[in-house]
Amino acid sequence: MKNITKFKTADLCDLYSENLIILHQQFKSYGKTDSFCGQIVTIKCLNDNSKVREAVNTNGCNKVLVVDGNASTECALLGDMLAEAACKNNWSGIIINGCIRDSDVIANIDVGVFALSSIPIKSVKKDIGDTNIDISFMGATFRPGEFIYADLDGVIISKTELDVR
Repeated sequence: MKNITKFKTADLCDLYSENLIILHQQFKSYGKTDSFCGQIVTIKCLNDNSKVREAVNTNGCNKVLVVDGNASTECALLGDMLAEAACKNNWSGIIINGCIRDSDVIANIDVGVFALSSIPIKSVKKDIGDTNIDISFMGATFRPGEFIYADLDGVIISKTELDVR
């Protein structure tokens, strides 16, 4: 079942700012859902979405997949089929430090998708990448098991789950 809790990162910052890592919003929202949160699962990969495919085909349990593609604009790390798999498997959202493709289709899939840009080129599939490791980009470190909250205003990270009721 999808996490449908509504929250605003601005409100969370007002309440918890001293305990948060706050990223400046540099992502574009591509999914039908533009506000999502959950426990962080990480992947580090460069121009190879094999590990992304593996992850979205497992039960996401309302988690958020954070993918460090090294801000590459050479190819997409997520397309419509993987976004559909993420939705079907209960992922709350996906944040990609890189590109997606099939943006028109992804816009109608009920999952949060933030990425830097879109490009029509698919990735290679050589099963190269690391999962569930600390990754860093945009001045922040994303640690598996911590919590992430994202909306159109920004992305915030907390060591503990925040009360968003």
